[in-house]
Amino acid sequence: MITHLSHASIYVLDQARAIDFYVNKLGFIERMKVPLGPDAFWITVSPPDQPDLEITLMPIQEGGMFQADVAKKFRELVQKGTFGFGVFECKDIYATYQELKSKGVEFTKEPTKEFYGIEAMFKDDSGNWFSLKQS
Repeated sequence: MITHLSHASIYVLDQARAIDFYVNKLGFIERMKVPLGPDAFWITVSPPDQPDLEITLMPIQEGGMFQADVAKKFRELVQKGTFGFGVFECKDIYATYQELKSKGVEFTKEPTKEFYGIEAMFKDDSGNWFSLKQS
């Protein structure tokens, strides 16, 4: 029987920029960085209070999983903000919103009361978008 999810992947355009975004802007902790080949690593990050979930910052590169034409199209789709990957929770959405905004995080929606709680939305440095919700 499955007991829990330990890893989830987010496809990124540039792993170095992604580490900077997730660690220095969002405050995540880099858990693992293992070389996979030229200019590619298995990199995981997680929120400080959730070490049992590691988010893999996966590069979109030719070879392995992606043929050249697929990698090119996938990069274009990520850049266009086609993918939303999840909901991050915080205790004080207004303070977190101000903190992240001051660090240069691009928000596409300010904190707004919705029927399910208070939500803001932001993009990472690759174009992936996320919901930020007050817990």
